[in-house]
Amino acid sequence: MSLPEPDYGRLDDPEALAEADPGEMLRHVASAAAQVREARLLATEAGIDRVAGGGRPRAVVIAGMGASGAVGDLLATVCGLGCPIPVTTVRGHRLPGWVGVADLVIAVSRSGSTEETLGLVADAARRGSRLLCVGAGGSPLADMAVQAGGLFVPAPSAARSRAALWGLAVPPLLALDALGLAAAPPEVLERTAERLEEMSHLCRPASESFVNPGKQTALEIAGSIPVIWGTSPLTGMVARRFAAQLATDAKYPAIPGELPEAAHGQVVVFDGPFASAGGSAGEEDFFRDRVDEPETTRLRLVVVRDTEEHPQVTRRWQASVELAAERGVPVTELVARGEHPLERLAGLTAHADYASVYLALALGTDPTPLPAIQELEVRIS
Repeated sequence: MSLPEPDYGRLDDPEALAEADPGEMLRHVASAAAQVREARLLATEAGIDRVAGGGRPRAVVIAGMGASGAVGDLLATVCGLGCPIPVTTVRGHRLPGWVGVADLVIAVSRSGSTEETLGLVADAARRGSRLLCVGAGGSPLADMAVQAGGLFVPAPSAARSRAALWGLAVPPLLALDALGLAAAPPEVLERTAERLEEMSHLCRPASESFVNPGKQTALEIAGSIPVIWGTSPLTGMVARRFAAQLATDAKYPAIPGELPEAAHGQVVVFDGPFASAGGSAGEEDFFRDRVDEPETTRLRLVVVRDTEEHPQVTRRWQASVELAAERGVPVTELVARGEHPLERLAGLTAHADYASVYLALALGTDPTPLPAIQELEVRIS
């Protein structure tokens, strides 16, 4: 079994990239820094500090699907393990039975019309929960927020849903900052925007593959099945988002995981049929005749490293890299930069977003349309 061969020349031809990207997904990804700044302004104008008026809630529940659901993972990551209350994400039709008047429900939907999210908002309103909603202005979500007495913050309109992570995440971040649950002061948000700008410059279409981290990672992944592991809760969130972006942008499969758990289960795929191009583990025969041998799809381990990780996790990823190499599994490393979690998330999510779009373009896939999702929605409507 083999995957499509990438067109290596296309990635270094800006005109060819523009032709292959009619929906301008690269431009939408590049809007991330502007999203941070605009979302901060919109949240301030909406009176985001009012969320703290009722005091600290018993728990924070983020309701969202797909790319909007990633906001919940980001919030939980920034709050960290030391957060005094639970911060959890619900992706589905029903809130947990314990959610009630003492809890804050944050509903996120870029379109403002996501079926599952609207159902959760209605459920939260019936239970008397405090509500913060983020999405498109003039949408059903906006109307429901007003009817339920909640706070609504319009999301920046510049980016498509899957490229709108930062525009959707900043208002809830500011709400949690006001509640004393996450640190998102103006200077940190500006550094986050600057990090996103830096990545957009490095990953711009005119930047050649050998100096463009997004293009480099795309070309390394091409032709393999990526197994993407984070080394901390922060980079575990990035691993899951990377896999989701590969699916939606490049229509390409990936297996996300987080250490140490991944080393207790997923590591066994290194002994499976996709680990080595041939031979038993660690016994690649470089001198065999390959003329009539079909190309096979192989695994690639992608390690997303954090600057803060448990010492035992460091030992596990180092040993996992050695294990992979011995079994013929190539390795790619993405390394976080920055002191604040938001800065590190900004650099890594931008890297993953660009790599996903560039992989799509290298494979001749238009990253914008989502025909399978649209067909599924038609079938269940």
